[in-house]
Order: sequence, then C-alpha cells, then structure tokens
Amino acid sequence: MLRESGPRPAVRVALKGGDGVRRLLDGAWWPYSRDLAVELPALIGVLDPLWGRVTRIAVNPRYWPVVPHKVAVRGHVVKVGWFKAEQDAHKLLLLSNTVGRWDLLVIPPGTPADSAARLMAAACDPAGPALTASALMAEEAARGAGGAGDGTAPRPASEEPEDETPSTGGAIPASRLVMGM
Repeated sequence: MLRESGPRPAVRVALKGGDGVRRLLDGAWWPYSRDLAVELPALIGVLDPLWGRVTRIAVNPRYWPVVPHKVAVRGHVVKVGWFKAEQDAHKLLLLSNTVGRWDLLVIPPGTPADSAARLMAAACDPAGPALTASALMAEEAARGAGGAGDGTAPRPASEEPEDETPSTGGAIPASRLVMGM
C-alpha cells in the first residue's frame, strides 16, 4: 500500500516497563499495513534509541505477503528472516547484538481501535497472565464473538481503516505507550 506524501503517521507501539523480568511478550505493535518493507524501518527507528540497535528481525510469514531479506534503517541494515513452525504467527522477534531479544505482539492492521488498545494493554501488563501472542489474539477474538457481535474482534484485512489510533482510555500508562516518528 502506497501512502501519499506528507507526514508519516506515528508508530503505534506499546512497551513493558524495564523491570528486567523476562516474559513471553515485551509489548505490542500495531502496524498500518502488511508491508514489512514500509513498516519495519519506522518501528526500528523508534526502538533503536530505546533498546539499542536492532540487527535482526524474525517473523512468521503467515500474515506477511512479502518478507524482505533486509531493510535499511537510519544508516544501518537490519536482516529479516522467517520461521513458520517455530514462531508464533502473531509475534515479531527483534534481536540486538549488544542488548538482547524482544518479542512484540503484532496487532493486525485492520483491528478496531478499542480492540487494539485492549491488546496493547494486555501485552504490556506485568501483572497479567503470561499468554502467547496467539493466545491474546484468540482471547480478543472470543471476546468479540461472545459479545453478540460488538465489533471487538479484529477485522479481515479487506476492511482495514486507514489511520485509526487507539483511544486507550487509560488502559496503557502513558510511560508505556510509544508513538514515534
């Protein structure tokens, strides 16, 4: 998907606090499209100053039509790989040679803002249940299905809105919601 020229929309990402405890997810990312070549540079541009230089990324290709081998980000190249069976389809794995590893829930681009806000909050909740990315997505889908069609389940890609931003309603502390670029 090509965007018209103009200011880039903010990167929609929420991160857990830095308590040093390793969990299944370190936060959540809500990309605008399924185009990794467009979406990854903006995400990495926000994360590099916070986490250290990202050098590698791994995705499950189930929901990504094209997985580039490399993406250029502010003067360096990040290698991108994929794993089908070994990696959760709703997770993005980021690696740094100096700092370590981070796992982000990937919220589908067409997800309604209220669902995205709940998913971001759940992925960042240090007191919440230790759920995998796919388990969080299934829980949110069940919430939508069990809620008598209240519209909270993620929408199919064909119904993606252009630029929804989560209305967090206090669900994600401002210190954990990172809206960059």
